[in-house]
Amino acid sequence: MRMHRIEVDDEIFHYLKGKAEPFVDTPNTVLRKELLGDKSGSIRISVVRNNGLDLPIMPTGMPIALRQILEVVHIVRKEGLSRQEATHNVANKYRVAPPTVIDKYCRQLNLTAHAFDRLLTQPGLADLRALLNKKFNEHHAMIKRYLAE
Repeated sequence: MRMHRIEVDDEIFHYLKGKAEPFVDTPNTVLRKELLGDKSGSIRISVVRNNGLDLPIMPTGMPIALRQILEVVHIVRKEGLSRQEATHNVANKYRVAPPTVIDKYCRQLNLTAHAFDRLLTQPGLADLRALLNKKFNEHHAMIKRYLAE
């Protein structure tokens, strides 16, 4: 899906903020709900092209660790790259060293790289979802949404 940039005045911006579910909605999802009546909560995740890859657009307020983990998962599962390639792509996007990204899905989740690889191959990603929900307990809706795509 192609994304476009638009400018809105302060009044519209504050209206959108007031309608947004914190840590879940983006301006696009609020507009989708308001203009198209999509109340299902199963809004398709928007993506943006970055270094030849389609990466999901993450809402502001999402912890950087969760953001990077979900981007690695997306690149591996949807783009078909290896975990190592996905890690390098995410590291390049954030202008950090690959070990910084590895830290997010290994040390912070108390996993080895091999254990994370096993989670990535599980159909439905149930164990990874449970682990992320435990670690990032205020972001269940976003985890569900991003891992369901």
